[in-house]
Amino acid sequence: MRIKLFSPFWMPVWFFAGAILAGASLLAFDPGLAEQNLSWIDAVFTATSAMCVTGLVVVDTGSAFSHFGQMVILVLIQLGGLGIMTFTSLAMYLMGRHVSLSDRISVGQSLLHDPRFSLRNFLFRVICITFGIELVGAMLLWLVDPQGFHPYSALFHSISAFCNAGFSLYADSLSAWHSNWSINFIFMALITLGGLGFYVLNECGGLLTHEVRARLSGKRGERPSLSWHSSVVLRTSVLLSLGGAAAIFTAELFGGESFGIWHEELLSALFQSVTCRTAGFNTVDIAHMTNVSLVFMLFLMLVGGSPGSCAGGIKTTTLRAVWGFICAQFAGRQQTVIGKKALASSSMNKAFTLLVFAGFIVAGGAIILNISEGGDVPHIQARGNFLEILFEVISAYGTVGLSTGMTGKLTSLGKVVVIMLMFIGRLGPIWLLSALQSWQVEQRFRYPERDLPLG
Repeated sequence: MRIKLFSPFWMPVWFFAGAILAGASLLAFDPGLAEQNLSWIDAVFTATSAMCVTGLVVVDTGSAFSHFGQMVILVLIQLGGLGIMTFTSLAMYLMGRHVSLSDRISVGQSLLHDPRFSLRNFLFRVICITFGIELVGAMLLWLVDPQGFHPYSALFHSISAFCNAGFSLYADSLSAWHSNWSINFIFMALITLGGLGFYVLNECGGLLTHEVRARLSGKRGERPSLSWHSSVVLRTSVLLSLGGAAAIFTAELFGGESFGIWHEELLSALFQSVTCRTAGFNTVDIAHMTNVSLVFMLFLMLVGGSPGSCAGGIKTTTLRAVWGFICAQFAGRQQTVIGKKALASSSMNKAFTLLVFAGFIVAGGAIILNISEGGDVPHIQARGNFLEILFEVISAYGTVGLSTGMTGKLTSLGKVVVIMLMFIGRLGPIWLLSALQSWQVEQRFRYPERDLPLG
C-alpha cells in the first residue's frame, strides 16, 4: 500500500496538497495578514487558488495580506505553474516515447535508461523559459507604466499572468487599464505563452533560434517545420481567442453596457476572450456582461489552454479531437483526421473520457453549490443564480479565476466544493484516474460483447 501511495502518479497529488497546507498555515497567521483575521477555510481557499493557479479569491489580495502574505501567494503561484508544467511535460515526453501512463515501472525505466533524456537539462530548460518570459514581462510592464506597475507589482503580475493564475494586487483587477493597448497586449502575450505549454514554447523557441542564426550567417538551409502537436495547439488557440473575441464583442455591442468607444470595446472583448483561457484577470466587470457573453465565456473556460501548460480546462487538443471525430462522422470516415494525420483510437478514447469526466464533475459541483448557496429559495426568487453558480463551477474546475462576484459570498460548504473543484481541475481527471488505476489489478478475462441499440 505504501509503495502505491508514493508511486509516480501520486507524487503530484502529495506535492500540491502539501504545498497548499503549508501555504495556508503561513497565510492564516499574523505575519501573512495586513489587518483583519483570516479563517482557516479562507486561508486554505486562498492557498489552493494560488497553488492551482486559479485566481478565485474570498478576500482582496492587495489589502488583506501583508507583503509577506503576498510573497507566500506568489511562491505558491510559481510552484504551481512550474510544478504542473514539469509533471505534464514529463508525461508528454514519456507518451512520445510510447510509454504507457498506467505502467509506472516503465515510466521509471524510461527516465533512468533513456540515454537521450537528461532530467537535469529538461528541468533547466523549463525553469529558464519560465523565468525568462516572466522577467521580460515584468520589465515591459514597468517600462510602460512605472507608476501602476512598480518593480514589485510588475513582477507579481507578470508571474501571475504567465502562470495563468489571475491574482492581482488591485481590487478591480486590471480595470484601470481597460483602454491601455500596451498593458493589455503584454498581459495577453504572457497569458497566451503560459497557456501554450512547454513543449510548444520549446519548439517555437528552437525554430526562432534557427531562423535568427540562418539570417545572421546568410545560409538558407532547409527550414524545420512545426510538429503536428504544436501546429494543432497554435491553430486551435488562435481560432478560440479570435472567435471568442468576435462573439463577446458582438454580444456586448448590441446588448451590453458600453465599455467605451468601439475600438476599446474590441480590446476588452479580445482581452476577456484570452483571459478565459484560464488566466482570471479582467478589465471589465464580469457581472455587467450579457448572458450571451457569459455563455461563450463558459465554453472558453471549459476548454482552457493546451497540454503541458499552466492552463487548466479540458485542453485545446481535446476539443480539436472531439471536433475532428464529429466531422468524421458526418463525412462517413472511420478515422478522425486532423491536419492530414489520423488520430489514434487510444487518444480518441482519452479525449472522450476527459470530456465525460469533466461533464460529471461540473454537473456534480453545480448541483452541490445550488444546494449550499440557496437551495431553499424558490426559483422565482433565485432567477439568474444558476448561471452564476455554473460560471463559478466551470471557472474553478478550469482553474480560470473569473467570477460574477459570487466567490466572496460562498458558504463554508460552497468554499469546500470550490476548493475540490480547483484541485481536481488543476491535476486533471485523467491524471487522477491514472493514479487510481495504479491501485487496480488488471483483469485477465473478458466479458462477451453484444450490440445495444443507441440513439
